[in-house]
Amino acid sequence: HVVEPGFPAALADTSFTQHFFTLWTVTRARAIVACGHLLGRPLVEDEVEGVNWGMAELARSSSASDLGAALDAVAAYRRAVLGWWADGYDLLLTPTLAAPPLEIGALDAPDEPMLSIIGASEWAAFTPQFNTTGQPAISLPLHWSAEGLPIGVQLVAAYGREDLLIRVAAQLEAAQPWAQRRPPT
Repeated sequence: HVVEPGFPAALADTSFTQHFFTLWTVTRARAIVACGHLLGRPLVEDEVEGVNWGMAELARSSSASDLGAALDAVAAYRRAVLGWWADGYDLLLTPTLAAPPLEIGALDAPDEPMLSIIGASEWAAFTPQFNTTGQPAISLPLHWSAEGLPIGVQLVAAYGREDLLIRVAAQLEAAQPWAQRRPPT
């Protein structure tokens, strides 16, 4: 393998976050409405996780024009990111997380549920882009912290190239097995 520095320039687009967040809040609102339809009645706040309810509330402040602008911007972003692979790159290597794994519940803020999403977006800064582009990605525990926690790296392949992603992941696992490793309890 040849490894060289580089990444899709579109990943540096700071406007992506706001457009992604607009789509995310609207999909949360739609999911809550859809669940209500399945039940035959609207859901109420205490039936929905606080962060999802908060996101749905934020969606109510978005207009149809806001949603249309977000859809257009994310479609352009998707094309710009995918173009990097068309330039001859096979895989992108990133951290999985911006910091070592946190304890379960570390980001919970029951009185301010939206604070947990802000913390999560800073901590999980390397994955939403590829949720948006639809590209296959995999996180591999290739390093372990001094506390015994897995530190993941993310590999991202071109759209439809799961075969390459799985082959390289298998090579990495063979070189540095992790199946028997377990974080401390």
